[in-house]
Amino acid sequence: VMLVLLVVFIITAPLLTQAVKVDLPKATASAHEDKPEAIRLAIKAEGQLFWNDQPAPREQLAARFAEAARRNPQVELHLRADRKVAYEKVADVMAAAQRASIVKIAFLTQPTP
Repeated sequence: VMLVLLVVFIITAPLLTQAVKVDLPKATASAHEDKPEAIRLAIKAEGQLFWNDQPAPREQLAARFAEAARRNPQVELHLRADRKVAYEKVADVMAAAQRASIVKIAFLTQPTP
């Protein structure tokens, strides 16, 4: 019985994959991309935080993340950290973003020449 079923499937499978040819219209407009708001957060070597290139106190970070997530649930965090910043400070920022339901985090780096 299994052999018969196998033969039947082998014969009918190519018949199921035939596509219908459709002549689609041509469009001249470019594709529209809705890019979500992005938070640019920089951490300097001394531990200073910069929210969209403006100095930001660490105490206000959680409130700012919560407000940004409330305004736009798809907000992205673009995180730039100096190479001398302790990982603990970066992890604290990531944890604060996660608590505010910001799940899209990008790490920005400088390309090597």
